[in-house]
Amino acid sequence: MALPDDFLLQLKQNNPIESVMGSYVQMKRSGRDYVCLCPFHSEKTPSCHVNIADQYFYCFGCHAGGDVITFVMKQENLEYMEAVRFLAQRAGMSMPEDSQNTDSSKLKRRILEMNRLAARFYNNLLMKEKAGEKGRLYFRSRELSVKAIVKYGLGYAPDDWTPLTSYLKGEGYTENEIVAANLARTGRNGGIYDSFRDRVIFPIIDLRGNVVAFGGRIIDGEEPKYLNSSDTPVFKKSRNLFSMNFAKRSDERRLILAEGYMDVIAVNQAGFENVVATLGTALTSEQARLMAQYADEVIISYDSDNAGQNATHRAIDLLSQAGVRTRIIKMEGAKDPDEYIKKFGALRFKQLLDNSDGAINFELAKCAEGLDITADTGRVEYLKRCANVIAGISSSIERDIYISRLAKEQDISKDAISEQVNRQIKRTSRNSYSKEWNDIRTFSSAVKEDPEAVRHPKEYRAERGIIAYLALHPDDLEYIKGELLPDMFVSEFDRRVFVKLTEGMEKSPNFGIMSLQGEFSADEMGKITSILSSTKDIELNRCAADDFIEVLKSYYNKSRETLSPSEMSDEQFRQLADAMKNKKG
Repeated sequence: MALPDDFLLQLKQNNPIESVMGSYVQMKRSGRDYVCLCPFHSEKTPSCHVNIADQYFYCFGCHAGGDVITFVMKQENLEYMEAVRFLAQRAGMSMPEDSQNTDSSKLKRRILEMNRLAARFYNNLLMKEKAGEKGRLYFRSRELSVKAIVKYGLGYAPDDWTPLTSYLKGEGYTENEIVAANLARTGRNGGIYDSFRDRVIFPIIDLRGNVVAFGGRIIDGEEPKYLNSSDTPVFKKSRNLFSMNFAKRSDERRLILAEGYMDVIAVNQAGFENVVATLGTALTSEQARLMAQYADEVIISYDSDNAGQNATHRAIDLLSQAGVRTRIIKMEGAKDPDEYIKKFGALRFKQLLDNSDGAINFELAKCAEGLDITADTGRVEYLKRCANVIAGISSSIERDIYISRLAKEQDISKDAISEQVNRQIKRTSRNSYSKEWNDIRTFSSAVKEDPEAVRHPKEYRAERGIIAYLALHPDDLEYIKGELLPDMFVSEFDRRVFVKLTEGMEKSPNFGIMSLQGEFSADEMGKITSILSSTKDIELNRCAADDFIEVLKSYYNKSRETLSPSEMSDEQFRQLADAMKNKKG
């Protein structure tokens, strides 16, 4: 559906991009504008710039960009109309009549409705005297309070094949919709059956309060302990965190990362709101970036077994890449936070948090694994591993502290360790420089996608200059259209941008380059935004526009001379015929 220009204009005015982005990432002033860590890739130095005057963002690292609608689409994994509705609700605006919803938008809405009904269905069963007795006994054995059960909307799926499926069918949902929501699965005979059976249920709720998926824990039996919803149109396992909807309310810029649902609920029940967990998988870079939006520090509280320690190591790497400090809880006398709190209480757990060790000490301790450090070869390897860890510390003061401590501990020259650390830093620096140089040589991801940028760099820059000029000088639309044809553009993508931009500007005086949002994908809007960012330091006046036009015309005329009539477009053939007619005359 085409939305009215005045509605979109008001929508963006009521949702300033710096305000919307500021609710997801920490923004820092940079002159008139803002910079921030990009939420779409891991980085330690801010490369995402927010232009306040023109209300767009652009990341020079991953080349994501666009207006406030694009940002919400990418951040919330929404389609265009869904992002518009999201922003309209945020601003308290009513949507124009929408009778042409896309099929995918309808399905997402239906799945969210089904999930809400399913969560209520499971919770009601848990509370029923006979049907939910098994579930209640389990939660009671784990010492969960009624308050915690209500807060998390916990439930119970009975040991039966189709109770939820039958209920949802009765509410008007089709079998295809129920399977698409991953609430049921297709059997060998073509029928469907409930995905969760004889399990306690943990609803997974996103940052907007929607039930997007479920986790189910078996109470007894031989099946896998946990069963989690697969990815659906409304849920991506790698992008969500259990209990983040509660943790985001915490005043602390600190999160506790636990390993499972029960650990999270036990820690939350003990008075710590800022606790989250992954959803049955190892931590992902997307989840690390999500945590970076709400925390400067993450305390990892994984199980003390080997699997938990390996998961801790991976989490440290990912959180470090996302620019988050990490600390590690060392639990003695308990294997996980749930057991620790039951044994020693909430106060001791708080002391554990406050006295948790830094990630560097954890990594240094791991350096000795599998080595006999009483032997010379083992000791040398241990020192090399430790030097690699210390080389990753950005602060020279911190590095010196750890070098001094290691030298004293191993009774070895501090200079020898410093030399090894510096050698590793130089090696890492060379690798980083090499990567940056490769990125420069590839002329950014936009060039990789558009070979014309390599084949015709001069013309490519000129056509991008024209698009940027039009965006800044809409009053010159007729002049530019009178001088240039779409066929004069060497890049198919830029040609499409030029056509859609000029068509839109002819129809409405309020149409600007960011109004192309409805015609282009979120990734394509990043490429369009890169045009504005790459030309912002150029003086885009009429003289510059004429230079761009001359470059494109010159190449176009030369290339046309080498074409046979069969290779020409209709417009090129018409121009050639007119030229020949004038010549004869």
